[in-house]
Amino acid sequence: MLAVSFALQAVGALLPSIPLLVASTALGLAADFAMHRWQRQTAAALGKLHATVFVRQVVRDLLVVTGLIRIEDQDYETKYLALICGLLLFYALHFACQALAILVRRSRTLPVVTRNIDASALRLSPAPPALLTQRSGQRLLMFSLPSMAGLLITTTGGSVLWAAAGIAVSAAFAVVAVGALLLRLLPGRRPQGNDQTLEWFEAWLAEYQPTVGMYFSGGTSSAYQANMWLEPLARLEGRPLIVLRERFMVKQIASTDIPIVCLPKVADLMRLEQSTLKTLIHPSNSGKTSQVLRIPSIKHAFVNHGESDKLSSCNPYAKAYDEVWVAGPAARERYALASVGIDDRDVVEIGRPQLDRIEPYTGAPAGSYTTVLYAPTWEGWDGNPGNTSIIEAGENIVRALLADPKVRLLYKPHPLTGSVVPSAGTANARIQEMIRAASVLRATEHADERPAPSAAAELAGRTAELDRLTTSSFRASADDAERMLLQTVPEPGRSAAVATATADWEAAHWASFPAWEHQIVVGARPTVYACFNVADVLVSDVSSVISDYLASEKPYAVANTSGLSEQDFRDAFPTVRAGAVLTPDGSGVPALLEAVRHPEKDPYAEARAELKLHLLGPSDPPSVVRFNDAARALCAAADERRAATAPGTPPVVPAVPAVPGLPAIPSQRDTGAALDSESVRS
Repeated sequence: MLAVSFALQAVGALLPSIPLLVASTALGLAADFAMHRWQRQTAAALGKLHATVFVRQVVRDLLVVTGLIRIEDQDYETKYLALICGLLLFYALHFACQALAILVRRSRTLPVVTRNIDASALRLSPAPPALLTQRSGQRLLMFSLPSMAGLLITTTGGSVLWAAAGIAVSAAFAVVAVGALLLRLLPGRRPQGNDQTLEWFEAWLAEYQPTVGMYFSGGTSSAYQANMWLEPLARLEGRPLIVLRERFMVKQIASTDIPIVCLPKVADLMRLEQSTLKTLIHPSNSGKTSQVLRIPSIKHAFVNHGESDKLSSCNPYAKAYDEVWVAGPAARERYALASVGIDDRDVVEIGRPQLDRIEPYTGAPAGSYTTVLYAPTWEGWDGNPGNTSIIEAGENIVRALLADPKVRLLYKPHPLTGSVVPSAGTANARIQEMIRAASVLRATEHADERPAPSAAAELAGRTAELDRLTTSSFRASADDAERMLLQTVPEPGRSAAVATATADWEAAHWASFPAWEHQIVVGARPTVYACFNVADVLVSDVSSVISDYLASEKPYAVANTSGLSEQDFRDAFPTVRAGAVLTPDGSGVPALLEAVRHPEKDPYAEARAELKLHLLGPSDPPSVVRFNDAARALCAAADERRAATAPGTPPVVPAVPAVPGLPAIPSQRDTGAALDSESVRS
């Protein structure tokens, strides 16, 4: 539409044809507005071709002026020269507005982004309207409307004064925008500078005195890896802190009372070395992890975001950390067998403190329906076909489950599904369509079996309450500075209120659906752990989901798309040994459901209890206690190191063992005596 509008506008200007010129100009404006509203990627692509919104608007204006000249065809030099000069003035004001918008954005981009911290001392203020600072294309189009309207009225036979008035109004809009942005740059109206902000941050660190924290860096879909450790971190002794590296990640961290700081620059991150922070836990590896590992005063522990039998659970990068905290003996054995250089003395078993809310197995399904949770993992970075069942087996498994009239299916795919192998995303879409179709069909069969209307009202109320506690309300144009201003120190008792509201919401959520209705769970709520509690059996892949689900000791099944025989599959992946194995055709689903409904036919009950102990460690002491003990011990090690390297403490260099035939190199004792140069040379 945009291309056609310019072609028709050129024809209308050269003929000249007033109706064609007016219609094509209006079409071009409408297409430009629509593109900036709904197809911003297309607008960005045109910008790379230098066909920016500014260029398009200039061409559009000049074509209208050309049409005016062609229509009048005489004595136009003086009359329309003023119009062109007015348009040039408007364009100049547009450039000035754009330059000021960049300066305002830079002045509001602080070196530290915070949450749950009182940052009012930084002189923060609400962000300017997005139309002034962020949406330059829409701003130009909107401010151009009066000038374009005046020019078009003139082309239809109106006075040239209409065009002059329209251009004057557009220029006035631009002047107001420039003035509003200039006010934002006054010394008393803009936030503190970078140096003052960093000084404030160091003062806050000295006052808060953090002791243990979590460091996280990742992509837009990886926040779940950090979110699963929020509650265990909040229950640790001391004063916890969350350290992030990407500004967008501050918004994606779930509701927590823990102070959050984002330090995008390495130089600013190094300021943590002078703080009281002793230990950082790391849920994942990233390229920016190596930067914080340079701080020697802080001890680092890799906790991972889940454990499975896949190679990613024993990454050689773990050697970079002071300790590797794992769930149980299975992970310790996995590191030893992988031979990736992890010293067994650096492996600490802490269990999985996130799993204390998972309800234990109580036997056969109590209701009329068997709830099956199908939670396939994603395809992984290497794209190995055996990583996920969703491509080769997903549709067959779901088809077999939907064929059972007494099955309620909960489908929860991994958030990264389809990010590496597009066919995984396609299969995921087809599976969801199958489930929706089955739900529609089942709804017609059970039209009279719906929850009471009060259930939906109860869920709406619980959702509103939970959103009020966990979600901050921001304007669409709010930037990081405005969010820092509003997300200040949380009210006392908010975390307990959130826990209660979450439990109430989960109960209301499940009660709002009939027992027979299938569900597709792709949002943040309900969590996979909440799905564990309502499921009677899990179907998954070789992933950490199985290890976590074993905390309940409920039956589970693993899809084998590796190409291995069942026995080789069980031998290769220990987490499979206490569950059923499903082939890609899904033929084992009926037998699996039979064993779930009749526990006496379940051959893996005892094996699950043994495997749970092997994967997650003992239940006594609880995982929460072991996690806290590990953090306390690592903090003590950090204290010892700081004491040993404190200023004024002479270093102790151990003696070098003598080599036969060579003189021994003496050690440097507490006297601090220098080594003999000849000995060193030897």
